[in-house]
Amino acid sequence: MSGEGKRAGSRRAARPTRTFRPRLFLLAVAVTLAVVAWGYLVYAAIDFGSTARSGDDRAWLFLALASAGAVACLFIGLMLIARLLRGLGITAPPPPRDTGGSDLPAAPRPPGGRRAAR
Repeated sequence: MSGEGKRAGSRRAARPTRTFRPRLFLLAVAVTLAVVAWGYLVYAAIDFGSTARSGDDRAWLFLALASAGAVACLFIGLMLIARLLRGLGITAPPPPRDTGGSDLPAAPRPPGGRRAAR
């Protein structure tokens, strides 16, 4: 095949130029810090748990605090990962909700769907 004709052209798009994006770099660093903090807090919670089971009543408070901190760090890390993936273009934002062009709430749908409304 000669490659000439009406629709002849490159089969692949041109590669986009890669640029350094500081916002995405900061998100990656924040994800790393959140995951490391989560790991440390889980390790601390395990240690406080073993201390608490051996009879130290104060260790139960530290166990609860370390557990809550670990949950918070994991949640923050997952939210930062979602933002990083969106920034890299791997995921897309959800489609906007259609409010019908009005600020008023949408009318309730009739029971039975469109066919029953006819």
